[in-house]
Amino acid sequence: MYTAPVDDIAFTLKHVAGLGDALQSGALGDLDEDLVDAILHEAGRFATEEVAPLAEIGDRQGSRMVDGEVRTPDGWAGLYHRWAEGGWNGLTAPEEFGGQGLPHMLNVAALEMWNSGSMAFALCPTLTMGAIEAITAHGSDALKAVYLENLVSGKWTGTMNLTEPQAGSDLAALKTRAERADDGTYRIFGQKIYITWGEHDAAENIIHLVLARLPDAPAGTRGISLFLVPKFMPDAAGNPGERNDLFCHALEHKLGIHGSPTCTMIFGDGRYGQEKGAIGWLVGEENKGLACMFTMMNNARLAVGMQGVAICEAATQKAIQYAKERTQGKAPGTTATGMSPIIEHPDIARTLLTMKALTQGSRAISFACAHAIDMSHAESDAGTQKFWQERAALLTPIAKSFSTDAGVDVASLGIQVHGGMGFIEETGAARYLRDARIAPIYEGTNGIQAIDLVMRKLPLSEGHHVRGFIEELKAIAEDVRASNKPELGETARYLDQSIADLEAATDWLLDAQAKGEAAAVLAGATPYQRLFGLALTGVYLAKGALAAVEDGQGTKRASLCRFAAENLLAETAALKDRVVSGAASLEAARVVLG
Repeated sequence: MYTAPVDDIAFTLKHVAGLGDALQSGALGDLDEDLVDAILHEAGRFATEEVAPLAEIGDRQGSRMVDGEVRTPDGWAGLYHRWAEGGWNGLTAPEEFGGQGLPHMLNVAALEMWNSGSMAFALCPTLTMGAIEAITAHGSDALKAVYLENLVSGKWTGTMNLTEPQAGSDLAALKTRAERADDGTYRIFGQKIYITWGEHDAAENIIHLVLARLPDAPAGTRGISLFLVPKFMPDAAGNPGERNDLFCHALEHKLGIHGSPTCTMIFGDGRYGQEKGAIGWLVGEENKGLACMFTMMNNARLAVGMQGVAICEAATQKAIQYAKERTQGKAPGTTATGMSPIIEHPDIARTLLTMKALTQGSRAISFACAHAIDMSHAESDAGTQKFWQERAALLTPIAKSFSTDAGVDVASLGIQVHGGMGFIEETGAARYLRDARIAPIYEGTNGIQAIDLVMRKLPLSEGHHVRGFIEELKAIAEDVRASNKPELGETARYLDQSIADLEAATDWLLDAQAKGEAAAVLAGATPYQRLFGLALTGVYLAKGALAAVEDGQGTKRASLCRFAAENLLAETAALKDRVVSGAASLEAARVVLG
């Protein structure tokens, strides 16, 4: 059974990602360490005692259609109500609408624990939080007054409606249309697919944020608008009233996240007898909906990265527990009678340590990204604010892609540790892999994250930001060397090499982009993204090891850091070669594809 790793999360937040320094400087107002610890411990308790026990039934039952209505797994509606009553939906939401206005770092830490407990369940509040962000940033005062308090409290939930059968990653192809009405509202017509928690029985109303195109809109993404479309129209008292002209046509049957209802939504076919057209309100300006939606999507990408971290943690815990109990053969050097627990066999130990290193590295990268977001809001100086905005922009695609790739890899390794029993659903190890596999796909595939990283994020400030970040990484590696800690072994040398590989690949990509060699840059984008994530894993584990001298965990953290450096970081050299030399062979090999 999953147990929230509150101490590891708190340590990473404070000593690796930057929360401790922010608290000391007063950048986060009157937030103090005691409140941080209290929030983390209660979130961990709820995830461990309430969310995790319902994960299996959610996976086994799934959400289902009953007489045309969507029903969530047994116990999930009650779980959601308890979660909302705890105030968790409003951790970072504006205080004026009932939120707590806390840093994003605390929210993503809690999201890790919810997702480890049940990724399918945690998707519901994740989408609602995104809707709150979009309405707060772009909604009119009238929309905020009607919708935000109920969304922040969790009484109502939110969705994001982008994808259509012909429009996935390329939203320029979307066909859902909006028509202006005389009363200032709009009528929405069309079909949306893959809508997470688009219909359910856990909340009294569902607020859809829908991308659609007006009749006179420009072609492509420049002609997309964003609309708020409620399931039930709020009445004069702000309570759910008349049913709007929208419904869930079907649920997808998926590889994983079975408890999460993934819906095909139909807008505007007159199903409920009213005049055709789902009633919606414009969010932001006409034809500028994509910018509004990206307010929601950017933080959603980090939230998906946290899903990867969460699966890593849960799968690693399960694998370690199993490896301590399962006996097989004789471990080298054992003097005990009988068979040895498999955790004593070198290959199993290597596998489990790889899982732990990827988990802690992904967590640190994602928390560092959240810290950058917080600091971009906390700072008033324009130059400092720009620095943190660029740091958040640079880290977001890495946090999303590296963490979700790690989630898949770690969950797969977890099955391997279980052996044949891992392939049997009874153990629960397979669920983590099935759930993890969606995360590298949605909210922008990891390939798209790589394109964003190399084409948009590396050139920020003409490349000065990423180069400055690399200098920060070098300074941490130098701190490792200067520490002379014998338990860190050859960590400094491997850090130096991985950072040098990152620097060389970065310089090559920036130079190639300046020359207009877009195809060569894109050919190296995905290996570069992994190279960056691995280098950061090594550096952040080292930063944690150096900070852990006084917490009684120094030896454990240093040992894991050394393992990661000496066993994982050698891959960066091969990745660098793929970045700088892979384009020609890729182009030549296209003939193989026909």
